[in-house]
Amino acid sequence: MWYFTWILGLLLACSLGIINVLRLEAQETWDKEHIPLDPLTQLMTKDTMLGRLKEKIENSKRNGFPFSIIFISLKDFKTKHNNFPDYEMDAILRGAADCFKQDIRAGVDIAARIDEQDFLIAMPGSSLKKAEEIATQIKNQILEQVKAPSALVIEVATGVAEYANYPKKFSTTANEVDELIRIATAKSRL
Repeated sequence: MWYFTWILGLLLACSLGIINVLRLEAQETWDKEHIPLDPLTQLMTKDTMLGRLKEKIENSKRNGFPFSIIFISLKDFKTKHNNFPDYEMDAILRGAADCFKQDIRAGVDIAARIDEQDFLIAMPGSSLKKAEEIATQIKNQILEQVKAPSALVIEVATGVAEYANYPKKFSTTANEVDELIRIATAKSRL
């Protein structure tokens, strides 16, 4: 008789575990489907990206894998070309975003528009060398594929940083995120 009680208890425990796993998967799916997106580019917003970067840094600390980011900027795009209609400027920004959407790994890498003319791609598990290769590829694609009026010049700057080089340098994740972005941004200005 006690076998039945034990088996029922075991079945109940397994059922509760399965229900919890399903609840967590449903929450994760809901989160992915309800991420705030930039209305123009359909990329993540800056705030969402900063939260995800904190998560990626924590994951990198736990598992020791490298973690790289790519900063992409259409240099002085809005300030140099503010006399062009907004729809032409918007089309160029959408075109630039479309160029790197095809280069990132679906479900792994994440991309966001973090400023009016700046983008950020997070590449978990990618080394600095791999991120530099992707950054060069993205820059070339934007310059080749994005069509702009003849009077409009598109300049693309990219910078790359790898988290694996800096894991013990900062005391808080917020500082680590800011420093990682600062390093990539500084490299784009070289």
